[in-house]
Amino acid sequence: MKVAVISDIHDNFHNLVLALEKISELKAEKILFLGDFVNGGIAKVLAASEIPVFAIWGNNDGSKVSITKTSLVPGSALEMSLETYDIIEIDGRKIFLTHYPLLAKSMAKSGDYDAVFYGHDHKKNKDKINDCLIINPGEISAHKTNGASFALYDTKTNDAEMIMLEDYISVKTEKVHQHLKKLKLEFSKTKFHQY
Repeated sequence: MKVAVISDIHDNFHNLVLALEKISELKAEKILFLGDFVNGGIAKVLAASEIPVFAIWGNNDGSKVSITKTSLVPGSALEMSLETYDIIEIDGRKIFLTHYPLLAKSMAKSGDYDAVFYGHDHKKNKDKINDCLIINPGEISAHKTNGASFALYDTKTNDAEMIMLEDYISVKTEKVHQHLKKLKLEFSKTKFHQY
């Protein structure tokens, strides 16, 4: 089975729609979302998906009540976990899902899982520890890496490919950079966690 793995949407409806169209085109049968909706509207788009979506919480999810209610509407394609991590089984493959990179390496080393998927730092990554595949699909939002991506996981081969979206948009435009420079504003560099 082909499974799309997405993370860190951060309110970018445009890129989410691009991703859903590409996922459908690639004939994925399930979508795993690793958290960071930012607002409940994103949950409504996922709930209306033609492809079932299983999601865990991130650290930027907005109204969890609104998102949960959306997932519970009859006919919703969105199923919410209760945590920022979960364990699922698809086609006999045991998969550990987490929003946080710090859990990924330990879970992969445990030998309990065929694959570990994580997000949070927005950096796409593919690695392996022993027979365990480790994937960070990157970000849908494109605001940290200036690129939008997801992973397409194949349960038969226990492998994945990274898919870059074309025509994505980012809210981190040149105008924003110029304005921050003019104001002499600097933000601390976000620590990119190595799993």
